Amino acid sequence: MNDSIAFFSGFGPKDLWILAQAAWQTLLISALSISGGTVVGIFFGWILSESKVVGAITIGFILDAFRSIPLIIQLVLFYNLFNVIGLAVSPFMAGVIILGVYTSALVASVARGGIESVGTPMRRAGRSLGLSYFQTMRHVVWPIGLRAVFPSWVGVALGVLKDSALVSVLGHPELLKVARDLITRTQQPLLVLAVAGAFYFALSFPISRYAAHLERKWQS
Repeated sequence: MNDSIAFFSGFGPKDLWILAQAAWQTLLISALSISGGTVVGIFFGWILSESKVVGAITIGFILDAFRSIPLIIQLVLFYNLFNVIGLAVSPFMAGVIILGVYTSALVASVARGGIESVGTPMRRAGRSLGLSYFQTMRHVVWPIGLRAVFPSWVGVALGVLKDSALVSVLGHPELLKVARDLITRTQQPLLVLAVAGAFYFALSFPISRYAAHLERKWQS
Protein backbone atom coordinates (compact mmCIF):
# COMPACT_ATOMS: atom_id res chain seq x y z
CA MET A 1 0.00 0.00 0.00
CA ASN A 2 2.75 2.42 0.91
CA ASP A 3 4.53 1.66 -2.37
CA SER A 4 1.33 2.43 -4.31
CA ILE A 5 0.88 5.72 -2.48
CA ALA A 6 4.50 6.62 -3.16
CA PHE A 7 4.05 5.79 -6.84
CA PHE A 8 1.22 8.31 -7.19
CA SER A 9 2.69 10.95 -4.88
CA GLY A 10 3.35 14.28 -6.52
CA PHE A 11 0.93 13.60 -9.38
CA GLY A 12 -2.64 14.77 -8.89
CA PRO A 13 -5.81 15.77 -10.75
CA LYS A 14 -4.31 19.17 -11.56
CA ASP A 15 -1.43 17.49 -13.38
CA LEU A 16 -3.88 15.28 -15.26
CA TRP A 17 -5.77 18.39 -16.37
CA ILE A 18 -2.52 20.00 -17.52
CA LEU A 19 -1.78 16.93 -19.64
CA ALA A 20 -5.32 17.04 -21.07
CA GLN A 21 -4.80 20.67 -22.12
CA ALA A 22 -1.49 19.71 -23.72
CA ALA A 23 -3.24 16.86 -25.55
CA TRP A 24 -5.68 19.42 -26.94
CA GLN A 25 -2.75 21.44 -28.26
CA THR A 26 -1.36 18.30 -29.88
CA LEU A 27 -4.74 17.64 -31.48
CA LEU A 28 -4.96 21.21 -32.81
CA ILE A 29 -1.46 21.11 -34.30
CA SER A 30 -2.08 17.72 -35.87
CA ALA A 31 -5.54 18.54 -37.24
CA LEU A 32 -4.43 21.80 -38.86
CA SER A 33 -1.25 20.25 -40.27
CA ILE A 34 -3.00 17.18 -41.64
CA SER A 35 -5.88 19.16 -43.14
CA GLY A 36 -3.71 21.74 -44.86
CA GLY A 37 -1.03 19.25 -45.83
CA THR A 38 -3.59 16.89 -47.34
CA VAL A 39 -5.12 19.54 -49.59
CA VAL A 40 -1.72 20.81 -50.77
CA GLY A 41 -0.38 17.26 -51.08
CA ILE A 42 -3.26 16.14 -53.32
CA PHE A 43 -2.65 19.17 -55.52
CA PHE A 44 1.06 18.41 -55.83
CA GLY A 45 0.33 14.72 -56.36
CA TRP A 46 -1.96 15.63 -59.24
CA ILE A 47 0.74 17.85 -60.80
CA LEU A 48 3.37 15.13 -60.47
CA SER A 49 1.11 12.48 -61.98
CA GLU A 50 -0.16 14.54 -64.90
CA SER A 51 2.74 16.78 -65.86
CA LYS A 52 6.19 15.89 -67.15
CA VAL A 53 7.52 19.44 -67.36
CA VAL A 54 10.53 20.83 -65.54
CA GLY A 55 8.28 22.43 -62.93
CA ALA A 56 6.89 19.05 -61.91
CA ILE A 57 10.42 17.64 -61.67
CA THR A 58 11.43 20.56 -59.46
CA ILE A 59 8.41 20.08 -57.21
CA GLY A 60 9.18 16.39 -56.99
CA PHE A 61 12.76 17.13 -55.95
CA ILE A 62 11.62 19.57 -53.25
CA LEU A 63 9.06 17.10 -51.89
CA ASP A 64 11.68 14.36 -51.84
CA ALA A 65 13.91 16.66 -49.82
CA PHE A 66 11.18 17.22 -47.23
CA ARG A 67 10.54 13.48 -47.02
CA SER A 68 14.24 12.70 -46.64
CA ILE A 69 15.35 15.31 -44.09
CA PRO A 70 14.47 14.36 -40.48
CA LEU A 71 11.47 16.32 -39.27
CA ILE A 72 13.21 17.57 -36.14
CA ILE A 73 15.88 19.23 -38.31
CA GLN A 74 13.20 20.87 -40.43
CA LEU A 75 11.45 22.22 -37.35
CA VAL A 76 14.58 23.75 -35.84
CA LEU A 77 15.93 24.99 -39.18
CA PHE A 78 12.81 26.72 -40.46
CA TYR A 79 11.76 28.08 -37.07
CA ASN A 80 15.13 29.82 -36.77
CA LEU A 81 14.90 30.89 -40.41
CA PHE A 82 11.59 32.62 -39.65
CA ASN A 83 13.33 34.61 -36.91
CA VAL A 84 16.32 35.43 -39.12
CA ILE A 85 14.16 36.93 -41.87
CA GLY A 86 12.13 38.88 -39.32
CA LEU A 87 8.87 36.91 -39.34
CA ALA A 88 7.25 36.90 -35.91
CA VAL A 89 5.92 33.33 -35.94
CA SER A 90 4.84 31.64 -32.72
CA PRO A 91 6.06 28.12 -31.97
CA PHE A 92 2.49 26.89 -32.47
CA MET A 93 2.13 28.45 -35.93
CA ALA A 94 5.65 27.43 -36.92
CA GLY A 95 4.86 23.86 -35.93
CA VAL A 96 1.63 23.89 -37.94
CA ILE A 97 3.34 25.31 -41.03
CA ILE A 98 6.35 23.01 -40.97
CA LEU A 99 4.32 19.92 -40.12
CA GLY A 100 1.84 20.89 -42.84
CA VAL A 101 4.59 21.11 -45.44
CA TYR A 102 6.02 17.80 -44.27
CA THR A 103 2.56 16.23 -44.46
CA SER A 104 2.01 17.60 -47.97
CA ALA A 105 5.23 15.93 -49.12
CA LEU A 106 4.05 12.57 -47.78
CA VAL A 107 0.50 12.96 -49.10
CA ALA A 108 1.78 14.02 -52.54
CA SER A 109 3.49 10.67 -52.95
CA VAL A 110 0.37 8.82 -51.79
CA ALA A 111 -1.97 10.87 -53.99
CA ARG A 112 0.28 10.46 -57.00
CA GLY A 113 0.16 6.71 -56.63
CA GLY A 114 -3.62 6.76 -56.33
CA ILE A 115 -4.14 8.95 -59.39
CA GLU A 116 -1.74 6.90 -61.49
CA SER A 117 -3.52 3.70 -60.43
CA VAL A 118 -6.57 4.73 -62.45
CA GLY A 119 -5.89 3.27 -65.88
CA THR A 120 -6.22 4.97 -69.24
CA PRO A 121 -9.34 2.95 -70.24
CA MET A 122 -11.34 4.42 -67.36
CA ARG A 123 -10.23 7.91 -68.27
CA ARG A 124 -11.15 7.36 -71.88
CA ALA A 125 -14.54 6.05 -70.79
CA GLY A 126 -15.16 9.28 -68.96
CA ARG A 127 -14.10 11.37 -71.94
CA SER A 128 -16.30 9.26 -74.24
CA LEU A 129 -19.28 10.25 -72.10
CA GLY A 130 -18.61 13.88 -72.93
CA LEU A 131 -16.79 14.79 -69.73
CA SER A 132 -14.07 17.38 -69.91
CA TYR A 133 -10.61 16.70 -68.51
CA PHE A 134 -11.38 18.29 -65.15
CA GLN A 135 -14.80 16.62 -64.97
CA THR A 136 -13.12 13.26 -65.62
CA MET A 137 -10.61 13.97 -62.87
CA ARG A 138 -13.31 15.07 -60.45
CA HIS A 139 -15.89 12.34 -61.10
CA VAL A 140 -13.72 9.39 -62.15
CA VAL A 141 -10.02 9.61 -61.35
CA TRP A 142 -9.96 11.32 -57.97
CA PRO A 143 -12.81 9.35 -56.34
CA ILE A 144 -11.38 6.00 -57.46
CA GLY A 145 -7.69 6.80 -57.04
CA LEU A 146 -7.89 8.56 -53.69
CA ARG A 147 -10.20 5.94 -52.26
CA ALA A 148 -7.67 3.27 -53.24
CA VAL A 149 -4.91 4.95 -51.24
CA PHE A 150 -7.10 5.97 -48.30
CA PRO A 151 -5.44 3.42 -45.95
CA SER A 152 -2.05 4.90 -46.82
CA TRP A 153 -3.35 8.39 -46.04
CA VAL A 154 -4.59 7.16 -42.66
CA GLY A 155 -1.10 5.86 -41.96
CA VAL A 156 0.33 9.28 -42.86
CA ALA A 157 -2.19 11.04 -40.60
CA LEU A 158 -1.42 8.80 -37.63
CA GLY A 159 2.29 9.24 -38.24
CA VAL A 160 1.96 13.03 -38.28
CA LEU A 161 -0.09 12.91 -35.08
CA LYS A 162 2.78 11.12 -33.36
CA ASP A 163 5.42 13.26 -35.04
CA SER A 164 3.73 16.37 -33.61
CA ALA A 165 5.59 15.49 -30.40
CA LEU A 166 8.71 16.91 -32.08
CA VAL A 167 7.17 20.39 -31.94
CA SER A 168 8.28 20.30 -28.31
CA VAL A 169 11.76 21.34 -29.50
CA LEU A 170 10.26 24.73 -30.42
CA GLY A 171 9.02 25.25 -26.87
CA HIS A 172 5.29 24.94 -27.53
CA PRO A 173 3.46 23.24 -24.63
CA GLU A 174 2.20 20.20 -26.50
CA LEU A 175 1.79 16.81 -24.87
CA LEU A 176 5.38 15.58 -24.88
CA LYS A 177 6.90 18.85 -23.64
CA VAL A 178 4.39 19.17 -20.82
CA ALA A 179 4.98 15.54 -19.89
CA ARG A 180 8.72 16.16 -19.69
CA ASP A 181 8.13 19.22 -17.51
CA LEU A 182 5.87 17.21 -15.20
CA ILE A 183 8.48 14.46 -14.95
CA THR A 184 11.03 17.04 -13.81
CA ARG A 185 8.64 18.36 -11.16
CA THR A 186 7.01 15.16 -9.92
CA GLN A 187 9.92 12.73 -10.42
CA GLN A 188 7.38 10.17 -11.64
CA PRO A 189 8.55 9.34 -15.20
CA LEU A 190 6.71 6.02 -15.54
CA LEU A 191 3.38 7.40 -14.40
CA VAL A 192 3.57 10.62 -16.41
CA LEU A 193 4.68 8.86 -19.60
CA ALA A 194 1.97 6.23 -19.15
CA VAL A 195 -0.69 8.92 -18.90
CA ALA A 196 0.78 10.80 -21.88
CA GLY A 197 0.81 7.56 -23.86
CA ALA A 198 -2.84 7.00 -22.95
CA PHE A 199 -3.68 10.45 -24.33
CA TYR A 200 -1.85 9.69 -27.59
CA PHE A 201 -3.79 6.43 -27.82
CA ALA A 202 -7.06 8.26 -27.17
CA LEU A 203 -6.26 10.65 -30.04
CA SER A 204 -5.13 7.96 -32.49
CA PHE A 205 -7.52 5.09 -31.86
CA PRO A 206 -10.74 6.85 -33.02
CA ILE A 207 -9.02 7.81 -36.30
CA SER A 208 -7.94 4.26 -37.06
CA ARG A 209 -11.32 2.81 -36.10
CA TYR A 210 -13.31 5.33 -38.12
CA ALA A 211 -11.01 4.74 -41.10
CA ALA A 212 -11.63 1.00 -40.83
CA HIS A 213 -15.37 1.69 -40.70
CA LEU A 214 -15.19 3.76 -43.88
CA GLU A 215 -13.21 1.06 -45.68
CA ARG A 216 -15.80 -1.58 -44.78
CA LYS A 217 -18.60 0.75 -45.87
CA TRP A 218 -16.97 1.39 -49.26
CA GLN A 219 -16.36 -2.31 -49.84
CA SER A 220 -19.94 -3.29 -49.06
